[in-house]
Amino acid sequence: MNTAPIGRNSGLDTLRALAILLVFANHYMIFVSHGPTFGWFSEIGWAGVDLFFALSGYLIGNQILSALRKQQAGDARFSLARFYARRLLRTLPNFYFVLALYALWPAMRGVSELPPLWKFLTFTQNIDLRPGTAFSHAWSLCVEEQFYFLLPALALGIAMLRKSLVWAWLALAGALLAGMALRSHLWSGLSESELGGGTYYTTIYYASWCRFDELVCGVGLALLKNYHAAAWSRITAHGNWTLAAGVALTALTWHYLLEDHYGYTMTVYGYPLLGLSFCLLLLAALSPGSLLQRWRVPGAASIALWSYAIYLTHKQLCVLLSAPLREQGWGPESWQALLILGAASLLAGWLLYRLVETPFMRLRDRYVPSNFVSASQSRQTATA
Repeated sequence: MNTAPIGRNSGLDTLRALAILLVFANHYMIFVSHGPTFGWFSEIGWAGVDLFFALSGYLIGNQILSALRKQQAGDARFSLARFYARRLLRTLPNFYFVLALYALWPAMRGVSELPPLWKFLTFTQNIDLRPGTAFSHAWSLCVEEQFYFLLPALALGIAMLRKSLVWAWLALAGALLAGMALRSHLWSGLSESELGGGTYYTTIYYASWCRFDELVCGVGLALLKNYHAAAWSRITAHGNWTLAAGVALTALTWHYLLEDHYGYTMTVYGYPLLGLSFCLLLLAALSPGSLLQRWRVPGAASIALWSYAIYLTHKQLCVLLSAPLREQGWGPESWQALLILGAASLLAGWLLYRLVETPFMRLRDRYVPSNFVSASQSRQTATA
């Protein structure tokens, strides 16, 4: 059933649904079946997080940059306080609810050790994170939250200094180059036995400074849309060609990552390639008349709406439920287990979305309806 609210982009919903399906397949392989249950889709499923990063980079970047354009036109003033309030009301309730389950219900974390709570509360859990700890998949949320806090300040800084667009593009290019250089340096310091192991993940994979490529690429897409209207119109007029290019580059990048994810070349260049691949798919989704935008995949809109809640809950839920299913003779590769665990993940995500996320979204819409302070409010504040 397609329950997309009016104004949602079905192409973006499809990509978001694809991202959570990739993550589910990968986590199912690692924590439940211990084998590639869904074949190569399981093995490359970790890239679903990178697709989420690209989506977030574009969507948040577009919010900030379109707001700055309105501010420059004198229509309203972009408010950092409102932006942060809206982001926190969107992300914190679900996160804190699930964190409370891990902290207060020992069965939720099983035999895994929960890192100190302050690391979760400060969104620094991903820094020096050891694989295998409880609620470890929250690392990606930490990366995104850190990015959300830094990006608007950087964008406002460039705007206040009245620097040209060249500076904005140079900042994005510099961020990508810095990430590649840092990964190159860190990779060179690892021994052969550490590549692909826990040290690789702690040093490179989970570290914020190594994992912002797709977020930066998404912001670049937002910059193109908001400040290069003519180029944007020309590119989005050929959405199906962009879709074909995005699918081809994604397939090629995934092929090389499956072959040598932990090697030097893919460690350094693989993430920017993922960022470019996913941004081509985003461009296709944003192109009027493209197949990706017109094709409404059944159920994709609902899964997209619940994707954040599903991401937070699905992994440990599947781990907890797989044990009693085994006792019934339904191993993780059986169709019964796949059906039950998949349905349970959807149900838990829907419940968290309906009971926690939705009420706070309504509060947000009531008390912080936008990122702007109107021109009249801004003048009143200035004269107060």
